[in-house]
Amino acid sequence: MNFLEAKILADGVVKPGNVLKVDSFLNHQIDIRLMKKIGEEIKRRFSDVEFNKVLTIESSGIAIASAVAYVNEIPVVFAKKGQTVNSTDDKYVAKAYSFTHKKYNEIFVSKPYVKPTDKILIVDDFLADGEASAALIDLVKQAHAELVGVGIAIEKGMQPGGAKLRAAGVRLESLAIVESMDAESGFIQFREQES
Repeated sequence: MNFLEAKILADGVVKPGNVLKVDSFLNHQIDIRLMKKIGEEIKRRFSDVEFNKVLTIESSGIAIASAVAYVNEIPVVFAKKGQTVNSTDDKYVAKAYSFTHKKYNEIFVSKPYVKPTDKILIVDDFLADGEASAALIDLVKQAHAELVGVGIAIEKGMQPGGAKLRAAGVRLESLAIVESMDAESGFIQFREQES
């Protein structure tokens, strides 16, 4: 069992509808020491490839992506979900369905922040159906940048996102893969992974 799996077992809450609530340490209140460990572990898992930028989607992925970018001393870019008065027309745009919010979001990244010369590592907090990752991959492709892989804190192995990315040949590193969980008992089973 790794440090993130142990934290999930200690402080995560299983809710009905395949929901794993980790907002006490990951995506509402943030455990900074845990973020540092996650950043270091994702850096270790991708130590054999070169990348110069981390890409994520707002908002829960920003803390993890920032930790990864910090330990690698590179920039982090996050795709925005909504237009603002200072949004530029010079942007890459994709659509992503949110499992958590049950709606489609149009996401975008301003073109100056993702260039064809960039080698991109996508990082996010959760992987469920894979819609956010697919939309971020689409943005990388639109920019003609190079995708080196996807780093995820928690993958829901019982949902199709991870299998779809792996089948498409995307390098995927998930720190914790939940194989099954039960809201009534609070039971969580993780997939065995090499350390």
